[in-house]
Amino acid sequence: MIEIYHQPPLIHLMNKFISFLSDIFVMTAVEGEERQKDACEVSVVLPAYNEADRLERAVDAVEKKLRELGVSFEIIIAEDGSTDGTYEIAKKIASSKSSVRLLHSDRRLGRGGALKRAFRLASGETLVYLDVDLATDLKHLEELVNSVRLEGYDVATGSRLLPESDAARTFKRKLMSVTFNLLVRLLLRSKLRDHQCGFKAFRRSSLMDILEEVRDEHWFWDTEVLVRAQRRGLKVKEFPVRWRESESSKVETLKDAKDMLFCILRLRRELS
Repeated sequence: MIEIYHQPPLIHLMNKFISFLSDIFVMTAVEGEERQKDACEVSVVLPAYNEADRLERAVDAVEKKLRELGVSFEIIIAEDGSTDGTYEIAKKIASSKSSVRLLHSDRRLGRGGALKRAFRLASGETLVYLDVDLATDLKHLEELVNSVRLEGYDVATGSRLLPESDAARTFKRKLMSVTFNLLVRLLLRSKLRDHQCGFKAFRRSSLMDILEEVRDEHWFWDTEVLVRAQRRGLKVKEFPVRWRESESSKVETLKDAKDMLFCILRLRRELS
């Protein structure tokens, strides 16, 4: 199934606020239509921006693992204005697999924006998202899903920074991650060790309760969701995973570090 989110036609110098309202109108119309669909147990979202080289492999691997779990499921490709042919590949996949839905945006929503939209439109009661690079070993998918579906947690997240975790990455990336997560723990009073691992699951009702409060539309979305969930008193499970750094990581060390620090301070101000 393919659903296309078209950017409203823009006239030169059109006010950005009008464009924003147009986007909300289009998104709401699609969302209302999707709520009529039959529900499934698990919805897995794969955010995809310029993932032409690895999208098909990721979908196949996730689909195989979900079938092994014996749950009813859907896989949602949240294609986010890619420029490398990802959209065309995603269309082909969605047309050939009944379990796969494609949500396309012809403009960049950002990682967080694409996830937010996809979760709103998802049919499952357990909502999952995985990074397309599958850096986290899929052997952990059962624990991720069942932590929410069967064990009563509102949120579950994989962690690369627990003592039992098995994470391999460059020294520079590890230092950046440890520093960032330490700042989140100190400044935002989070009890978690790793906030940015792209391996998370949510109880639908619990996520919907906090989703509108989450402002970030890019990489900080993960952290903001986890911090707000804890502030709401939601039950959060963090568990160790095996994780291998992707050779084609999209992290820009210096720029992303500055952006993340700004986001931490912004969220601290909002929560104080």
